[in-house]
Amino acid sequence: MSTEGSKASTTLPGKVEKVIRPHPGSGEPEKAQIAVEGADHLYREIRVPNTLTDAHGQKVKLKEGAEVEVKIEADPVVTKTALDTTTSRNQSADHLSG
Repeated sequence: MSTEGSKASTTLPGKVEKVIRPHPGSGEPEKAQIAVEGADHLYREIRVPNTLTDAHGQKVKLKEGAEVEVKIEADPVVTKTALDTTTSRNQSADHLSG
């Protein structure tokens, strides 16, 4: 099992656009809709359960308009260098044009 420090990661800024309350009796959790800056327009909004834990272990919720950070992490075994990605694209383009 890898440690958190060895994971590849990126952090993107985001903003809570709205808090979505579930229909009463549905059993669904409240959700926070977050607009992620830097994501493609059609894919920039994500909805996540609106449950966080603060530094004191207390359950807290996000408010509409809150500035947040969205962190993406991956184990090294499921990543490749940016150079590998460029090489793969160039090889695919050469294959299609040839």
